[in-house]
Amino acid sequence: DIPNSLAAGVAFFGVIFAGYQMFQEAFASIQNRILGFQVLTSLAVIGAMYLHEWAEALMVVGLVGFASNLEDRALIKARESMQGGLDRLPRRARLLEPRPSEHEPHSHSRSLTVLPSSAAAGGVNDHCEDLTPVEALEPGDLVEVRSGEVIPVDGIIVEGVGSIDRAPLTGEPLPIPVKVGDLAEAGLTLVRGPLVIRAQASGDDTRLSSLIDLVRRYRDQPTRTQSAIERFTAVWVPLVMLGAPAIAFLAYGATADAILVTLLLWVVSCPCSLLLAAPVPHAAALSSASASGLVARGGDVLEAAAGVNLALLDKTGTLTSGRPRMTGLTVSEHENEYRALQIAAGLEQRSNHPYAKSILDLAEQRSLKASNVTDITDGDAGVRGKLRGQEVLLGRADWLLENDVSIPLDIDSALTKSRKAGYGASVLAIDGKAVAAFGFAHDDAREGVEELIAALREHDITVEILSGDEQASVEAFGQRLGIDSAACRGGVDPEGKAQWVSERSKARCTLMAGDGFNDAGALAAADVGVAVGSGEQVNLDAADVLIPGEDPRALSRLITLAKRTRGAVYANIVISVGVTLFLVTTVLMGELTSIFAGVALHEASALIVILNGMWVSGTGAQRVTTLVDLGRELGRDLAEALRVAIGLSDDDSSATA
Repeated sequence: DIPNSLAAGVAFFGVIFAGYQMFQEAFASIQNRILGFQVLTSLAVIGAMYLHEWAEALMVVGLVGFASNLEDRALIKARESMQGGLDRLPRRARLLEPRPSEHEPHSHSRSLTVLPSSAAAGGVNDHCEDLTPVEALEPGDLVEVRSGEVIPVDGIIVEGVGSIDRAPLTGEPLPIPVKVGDLAEAGLTLVRGPLVIRAQASGDDTRLSSLIDLVRRYRDQPTRTQSAIERFTAVWVPLVMLGAPAIAFLAYGATADAILVTLLLWVVSCPCSLLLAAPVPHAAALSSASASGLVARGGDVLEAAAGVNLALLDKTGTLTSGRPRMTGLTVSEHENEYRALQIAAGLEQRSNHPYAKSILDLAEQRSLKASNVTDITDGDAGVRGKLRGQEVLLGRADWLLENDVSIPLDIDSALTKSRKAGYGASVLAIDGKAVAAFGFAHDDAREGVEELIAALREHDITVEILSGDEQASVEAFGQRLGIDSAACRGGVDPEGKAQWVSERSKARCTLMAGDGFNDAGALAAADVGVAVGSGEQVNLDAADVLIPGEDPRALSRLITLAKRTRGAVYANIVISVGVTLFLVTTVLMGELTSIFAGVALHEASALIVILNGMWVSGTGAQRVTTLVDLGRELGRDLAEALRVAIGLSDDDSSATA
C-alpha cells in the first residue's frame, strides 16, 4: 500500500544518506580483498531492509555512524594531544632594528645593534618594532620577547634576565631562570622578561620543530599488538560472514528467523571495539609522555618498556650532570686562597673549558673580582698569561712540569689525594712555582637519581651502571646510590657497552639509557634505548625514546606509563572479546532479537574501550577535560549534520538565532 511504499522510500534514501560512508568503506575493503567490519554492518542493514525492518535499518546506520564518528574523534583527539605543548611555535617574531640615522636616511641594512647591558626594559622601545614572519628571520637577527610570550627562535640571550617555562621540552614543572649568555629555545614560554635574543635557528630548523616532526613521524605506526589484532580480524570477518548464515540455517532452516539470526550475528560479531583496544591507549599514553618531556618512537616502545626487567644506565650525563664540581682548593703555605681564586678566574674568564665555569662560579659566589690577566694564550693542557709582569699558568700538573714549574709537597699531596678519589685537578703557578691546586669531581649525581633507582626497584627492575670511567670511581658512585659493586662496570668503551648490552639482552628485557651519540651502539642493542640529554646530536635514529631534559626521573615515568598502558590494552581486549561472546550467546539462545539493540550493546562496548583507553593520559582533571572536549566536538558535528540534513546553512541558522 501507499503508506508502506512511502515509508520504504523514505527509509531507503535515509539509509543511503546516513550510511554512505559505511557503504563506501565496505566497498573499498572488498576491492582491497581485506574484508573490514563495515562489510558485516552493511550486510546487516541491507538484510534489515530486505525484511522490511525500515526503522531498524535507519537506527542501525545512525548508531553506526555516530559510533564511528566517536571512535575517529577519540583517536584524533589523542593523537593531536601527543604534541601537547610541542606544537606551539609562533608564526611571527618581534624583530629589532636600529632607527636610520640622519646621515643614512635610506639605509635598509639588516645589521642589528646589541642593546647595552645596562639598558632597562624601556631601552627596547628605542628601537623600531617589526613583526616579521619567522621564516624571514636570519641567523644573527635580534628578536625581542616579552613576558608571557612564546619564544619564536633558538638563540643566545644578549640582553635581559628572566625565567622560561621549559615544560614542553623537558617536563620540568618550575620555570628556569635565564640570563645573558644562556640558550633560549623556540616554543617555550617566557614567564618573566623581557629578553633580547640573537637568533641561531628559526622555523623548521629549531630544536622544538624537529621534535614535533619526530612525534608526527611515529604516532600513526601500528604496534605489534595492533598488527596482530588486524591480522586476526582479517580472518575473523570473512569467517563470520560465511559462518553466521551456516549456523542460522542449521538452527532454523530456510526461514525468516534464520535471516534475522544471520543479521544479528553479523552485527554483534563486528570487531570494531577490538580494533580500538590498542590504538586509543597507545595514543593517549604517547600524549602523556610528550607532555612530560618524553618523545617515544611509537606504541611498540611502550609495549617493550612495560616488560623491562634490567636497566643499564650510563653514568656520565645520565646519572651525573656531566659538569665538574669543585671539591676543594689547596694553597701553598705563603699563598692566599682568595688571591689564588682571583688569578685563576682572570686566566679562565674567556675559556669554555668545563673547569673554567666552576672556577668562575666560585669566584662569583664569593663576590671576588677576577684579576686583570693579560696576554692570555692557550697551551696543550692549560692556559697562560701575564699579571703585573709575572707569568701565571693554570692547567694539568704534567703540562706545568713540562713548562719547568716546580710543585711543592703540599700541592703534590693534594694532587695525589684527588687522583685516588677519582677527581680531576688543575694547578695554578706563579713565576715557575705551583701555588694552588683545584680539585674537581665529575660524579655529581643529578637531582632525582635516588628516586629513579628506588622507582625502578619498585618495578622489580635490576639496575646496572656502565661507564668509561675507572672501575674504582664507578663503584664509589654506585655505593652512594646503593648499587652493589658487582653491578658497576667501569672502563668500558662505546664498543664494549654495545657488546655487553647485546649479551645481557639475550636473557633479559633490557633498557639502556645513555648519550644518543656516543652510546648509539648500546642503545640500538637494547630492547629499549633511551637517549638522554639536550645536545644537538641526540636523536631517535639509534634510540627508541628521547629525553631532552635533565631529569632522570623521566625514566621511571616512562616505565610507569608503559605498564599502565599495557594494563589498559589487556583490559580492552578482554572487554571486547567478552562482550562479543556474550552477545553471540544471547543471539543463539534467542534472547536478543532486535538488530538495533544488538548494535547499541556492541557499540556500548566500543565506548567503554575508548573511555578506558583515554583514561591512561594525564591526571583526573585532564581526563575529564578531554572527555568534555570530545563530547563538545561530537555535539558540534551532530548539529552540523542536522543543519545539512534539513538544508539549513550557517547564515540561515544565525538569522534564526
